[in-house]
Amino acid sequence: MQFDLSKETHEFHRMVNAFLQRLPHLLLALVVFFLFYLAGKGIRSVVAKVSHRQSKHAYLSTVLGRLTEGLVIIMGLLVAMVIALPSFQPGQLVQLLGISSVAVGFAFRDILQNFLAGILLLLTRPFRIGDQIRFGEYEGLVEDIQTRATMLRTYDSRRIVIPNSELFTKSVTVNTAYEERRLEYEVGIGYGDDVEEARKVILEAIGGIDEVLDKPVPEVLLLGLGASSVDLKVRWWIHPPRRSEAVVSQDKVLTAIKNALATHGIDLPYDTRVVLFHDQTEETDGDRQRQREGWPAGKGEVPRPRTVGNEGESGNAEGGNGRSPARPEA
Repeated sequence: MQFDLSKETHEFHRMVNAFLQRLPHLLLALVVFFLFYLAGKGIRSVVAKVSHRQSKHAYLSTVLGRLTEGLVIIMGLLVAMVIALPSFQPGQLVQLLGISSVAVGFAFRDILQNFLAGILLLLTRPFRIGDQIRFGEYEGLVEDIQTRATMLRTYDSRRIVIPNSELFTKSVTVNTAYEERRLEYEVGIGYGDDVEEARKVILEAIGGIDEVLDKPVPEVLLLGLGASSVDLKVRWWIHPPRRSEAVVSQDKVLTAIKNALATHGIDLPYDTRVVLFHDQTEETDGDRQRQREGWPAGKGEVPRPRTVGNEGESGNAEGGNGRSPARPEA
């Protein structure tokens, strides 16, 4: 049995000849694409040099350089495809993209949002690389602002990746936006202590700390009258306004305040609570017909204390008269 391969051989020769005829076009397409590729690299290099001269938008220039390089390379790819494949038309590709634009839009919506938000963050610069910010439950140092997300390093050396769209649309606290930062702490003193004396002692104690600025001057303000203490608010300023300086200065300020108040005999009271049991009548309770804590004044008979009377009287319910004193109404 003999096989006739003449038809296949003829088709193979035809394909080889067609390829050889298109080979110059393919080589030209590769050369054109390579030239566009070099042009994209050159444009990116020029933008990088400009960014070094004007550091105001250095990171934005880097991003724009990458974007420009990508656009030039894509344009070179389209031109190369037209040279290599004469039947290919860029309009067909645009039409195809138009048909599938809805699907593409949904697929790349988050990516485009984060990209545009990253560009706007680099333009408006609400914070920079090296700033310390707080976003929601996260706080730390801004390490990098990329086109998709911002890299945040927490104070315990963990990396948090935050999408740029969230940073651009939500509130962000920039701790290092200004050169100086104010710190504050509440201190409670006893009701029997003199407020002006405590104020003077506190200001003298923190005045000798290097981390506390002289201007703006530190302040001690009367904040309120608490349940067991007179509450003072101590406020002072530091420079630079970074986390490490804030922690160190607060440690030194609180240590100085505690030692100074203790040296001058000023009390630092802790919370206390008094519980009154009005069903227990004692000699020291005083006149029950007078207004006192938790016990309204009344015109009824005064209950006798348990220590007065015989066993039968003391055995009566909660008082010598056999009746419990009325409880105050809510």
